[in-house]
Amino acid sequence: MAQRSSLTALYEVPVLAVCFLACLATGLELSINNHAADFSLFTLPGPPVSLSCLVQNSSQAEELLWYRGDGKVDLKDGNKVNVSNICISPVTESDNGVTFTCRLARDKSVQVSVILDVQFPPQLTGEESLQIEEEKDVTLSCNAKSNPQAQTSWYKNNTTLILEQNHHQLYQTSEVVQLSIAKVQKSDNGTYTCVVKSSLGEGRKDFHLIVEDKKPVFPKEAVIAAVVVVILTVLFGIVARRDKIFKCFKRSSETAL
Repeated sequence: MAQRSSLTALYEVPVLAVCFLACLATGLELSINNHAADFSLFTLPGPPVSLSCLVQNSSQAEELLWYRGDGKVDLKDGNKVNVSNICISPVTESDNGVTFTCRLARDKSVQVSVILDVQFPPQLTGEESLQIEEEKDVTLSCNAKSNPQAQTSWYKNNTTLILEQNHHQLYQTSEVVQLSIAKVQKSDNGTYTCVVKSSLGEGRKDFHLIVEDKKPVFPKEAVIAAVVVVILTVLFGIVARRDKIFKCFKRSSETAL
């Protein structure tokens, strides 16, 4: 009976150890810049951003992994255990909305993420000259990329543009704004200005639209028809004079004989 109790005790020790380790693993947490839950980090373009990932409640050395989106970040050997730091330098507009994730190497379900919220004003400058033939369509395009998203206005000769149905059409996404003018007329001549405004600033771009006289259309169909008529006339003429031509050939051959 005593032997059976000792054997039971021996079997219970590994089971307790496994349970203890499982509890330790369950209690592990990661934090980025002292945030244990996913968060957004406000920043501006230019200055570098440092992210520090720390293992919480760990009793042993834990290897850490960093990801930028779905891509793994290369870390130096001394920057992987229990604490790991990465630096984004310089921060650019293209980093806006990018997710950086720190994960536990042996259990990738243990992770925490930060989304970069890079805020920048509209960057829209310059001017452009467009020459377009009367009765043709034209599209004016502005880069409207900004964070926070900006509002766009169109002006013609420094006056708010009045949109005409079936003549003007607006198209806008988070990165581009377009004004399309269908079948331009001489009255559409002028300077069009795209103004993009956000809480951080504004940008503008001028378009100098010059509507040229409509060029005469080359009557391709009429020319083709005329060529066909000429060819048919020649053929009919040859057919009508066929007998004369043959007689001439016949006389020439008889004279030769």
